[in-house]
Amino acid sequence: MVPVSIQVRQALSKLVLPVLLLMSVGIIIAGQADRPLADKARMRVADVLAPLWSLLSRTQTDSERFVHGIQEARNLAEENHRLSAENANLRRWYEVAVSLARENDTLKTELHWVPEPTPAFVTGRVVADSGGIYARAVLLVAGTTSGVQVGNIALASSGLAGRVTEVGAHAARILLITDIASRLPVELESSHAAAIMVGDNSPLPRLLYYSQDTRPIEGERVVTSDQAGAFPSGIPIGSVHYLHPGQPVVQPFARLDRLTMLRVFDFGQSEIEPPEAPGHVPLTRPHRALTLPFKTLLGPGQEG
Repeated sequence: MVPVSIQVRQALSKLVLPVLLLMSVGIIIAGQADRPLADKARMRVADVLAPLWSLLSRTQTDSERFVHGIQEARNLAEENHRLSAENANLRRWYEVAVSLARENDTLKTELHWVPEPTPAFVTGRVVADSGGIYARAVLLVAGTTSGVQVGNIALASSGLAGRVTEVGAHAARILLITDIASRLPVELESSHAAAIMVGDNSPLPRLLYYSQDTRPIEGERVVTSDQAGAFPSGIPIGSVHYLHPGQPVVQPFARLDRLTMLRVFDFGQSEIEPPEAPGHVPLTRPHRALTLPFKTLLGPGQEG
């Protein structure tokens, strides 16, 4: 290289910007003077640089794919580790469930267990209820022709929805558990305490009349009770939640604001009537002859 003094370097650095400006102005003037020539020159430059831009773009795309692949591999490794742990946990619970099922079957066999009858049910489409006396009710496209009766239980996919209150030939009205007219005997699953679930037209029905010794626990499951004979026991309803201290409500498992399909079950007679004892004679009121008020006024032998 030819040695250059510091003064020459400073002079050249000062001349770079003016030279570039002059070249830019010259290119602009030349382009305005002969536009076809300028367009042809610009396209030639673009043709020469196009492979370079394509190579740079492909390199950038490949780099992004490589980085994304590394991130995906790391995420897949973490997901594989998590799924392996869940699979091992599920395998343990599966073995426990199989053991309990075998033990349950053995106990039922030894006790000569009589299984409960399977209830009949029909499935229907839910439509909006535009009339009626209830604020929280829906219409089901299934009626007496499908076997639906008043008092049948309506279940959603995840829990209790309501009960049939009115039925026609091809439609039935379901009173939802959130309606103000709904009163259900329920049982707190953990403490086995009884309570009454009362609807108030809000999404969360309230829990009332529970024992003060066994207060509802946050998150405790609430199921139906067969105390009043209206519902079979054990149907899941929701879980306990406290909006305010001392005011437990129930968060329903069913999405009552987005019902599309409902299953209506006929559980039959919920109350079990005991058989009559042998030799039992039903007590009936003895029949007495009707005494006419004017009979005493007649003489003997004049009654007929």
